[in-house]
Amino acid sequence: METARVHREWWRSRWWMPGFSLFLGVLILGAFWLGGAPGVGVFGFLVMAGLAALFFFGSRSETLQGLGGPGRDERWAMIDLGATAFSGLVLIGLVIGMWLYEIANGRDGSPYGQLGAIAGLAYIGGVAWGRFRR
Repeated sequence: METARVHREWWRSRWWMPGFSLFLGVLILGAFWLGGAPGVGVFGFLVMAGLAALFFFGSRSETLQGLGGPGRDERWAMIDLGATAFSGLVLIGLVIGMWLYEIANGRDGSPYGQLGAIAGLAYIGGVAWGRFRR
């Protein structure tokens, strides 16, 4: 008797978030190493390795499962969407505030003006994409 094999996307694997955290840790280490600060890079790698271990060994936590991928369902998709929107609003608000601060101090507002413009264009593109997709 042949059993049906359940297909799960690779980003919902138990290994996804620990592996991605380690990958980012290696990138952080390499960037700081190239920048002449290998000690800071090692610290950054260790922080990311600790995060990887937390995701790997904390698999019984519903929150870590939701963040890490294997425990995601429609509820977690909505939690993620709301959290992403909130973090985007906070970041855009800070970019606008930092741009205004730079302008008020006689500087040109870089790089905050460019980041704000990219965020605005991305929002308009997202609205247009969502409008035509639904």
